[in-house]
Amino acid sequence: MKLIYDAPTREAAEAALNDFAAKWEGKYAYAVKSWRDNWQELTVFFDFPVEIRRIIYTTNLIENLNGKIRKYTKNKLSFPTDEAVIKSVYLAVREATKKWTMPIRDWGLVLNQFLIIFAERVRL
Repeated sequence: MKLIYDAPTREAAEAALNDFAAKWEGKYAYAVKSWRDNWQELTVFFDFPVEIRRIIYTTNLIENLNGKIRKYTKNKLSFPTDEAVIKSVYLAVREATKKWTMPIRDWGLVLNQFLIIFAERVRL
């Protein structure tokens, strides 16, 4: 799958998917079918420069944050109010951010791309 994400273009990624399918479709037929059925949605990140793509398809941080939120909310079978849920999620995010010490690789390049593409939305 990494060859799909690392492909320079959408067309190269599609070729990588076809190579993946040729090797693994027998074992992972549903995954290959899902990728093909949702190709347009799954490859939107190719509309962005390579520097931004790395951030988009890297899900480790997101999965880690989801795990922290689950840790804070799974012990409760129900919350008395919506505000209680929001507070619990807030505390989970606050705890998770304490461990966010590693900088994003090539952040200067990424920031420059954001400034070019989203000039009206990025505030420094």
